[in-house]
Amino acid sequence: MRIAMLAPISWRTPPRHYGPWELVTSLLTEALVARGIDVTLFATQDSHTAGTLAGVVPAPYSEDPSIDAKVWEMLHVAHVFERAGEFDLIHNQADFVPLAFSRLVDTPVVTTIHGFGSDRILPAYREYQDRVAYVAISDSDRAPDLRYAATIHHGIALEEFPFDAHGGDDLLFFGRIHPDKGAAEAIAAARATGRRLVMAGIVQDSGYHERHVAPAIDGDRVAFIGAVGGVERARTLGSAAALLHLINFDEPFGLSVVEALACGTPVIARNRGSMPELIDHGVTGFLVDDTAGAIEAIGRLGEIDRAACRASAATRFSVDRMADRYLALYRRILG
Repeated sequence: MRIAMLAPISWRTPPRHYGPWELVTSLLTEALVARGIDVTLFATQDSHTAGTLAGVVPAPYSEDPSIDAKVWEMLHVAHVFERAGEFDLIHNQADFVPLAFSRLVDTPVVTTIHGFGSDRILPAYREYQDRVAYVAISDSDRAPDLRYAATIHHGIALEEFPFDAHGGDDLLFFGRIHPDKGAAEAIAAARATGRRLVMAGIVQDSGYHERHVAPAIDGDRVAFIGAVGGVERARTLGSAAALLHLINFDEPFGLSVVEALACGTPVIARNRGSMPELIDHGVTGFLVDDTAGAIEAIGRLGEIDRAACRASAATRFSVDRMADRYLALYRRILG
């Protein structure tokens, strides 16, 4: 089986720090290569893979301002479809643009939909749903008028997130500094309970950060450590008493949620989007309706067994489970 894996080009694959789509693309690619599958990863030229790397884009556009996102995305997508005849299947992880190329080739195309940035892109998905096999990353993120081949939850590399049986006293916010992710709500909940809050992530909305986050950062009760990756990412997630994921949108998945669980850290999340699919209320964390509910849940953290959090992640969200499900889908499509 010869697979062309089409990664996004916003960040390197795998990302240095932030880049959830690129991270999942890398994890799946490496797991398939480890199973003996011939995978060519189409990604930025600075990317890394045990498979074959094919890249025309010199650097990620979110890291190099000289890279025009629209221009290089077209060159990137065209590159894989011009070579479509070399592959049994193209797996698109790069949103809706590649759909427009799908009828120009005979090679089957799978598209993992990593969430809908806007309903305005739905016409593109509707137009090509007879040609492309769509994969949802959670049942909650399925658009009601689209046909799907499967729902496949993301998997994580469990060995990179060691279990911390004790955690610590601090609460953690881990995500984009953006209204969607509930940074201000996390600050309010921590403040109301007298708990220290550590905040990790990139600043995606600078105006929101300046108005609602920066004034609270004092390095003491609220500490902002920016984007973290690698060993530091796992240490940050594992050393927390709980992850606060008080989102203000319907989260398509939530990698940081399952990464925290893998470390043994319970999650307190708004009951929206995929959260009920990831969190077992009262067992691996709490699903709440508002900040008041989060404040109450913080007082109940002693009820959560951190070993149960780890067990849930290991059983349901491993890379192996994700790779096995994608391989089964590929084989079904290829007959």
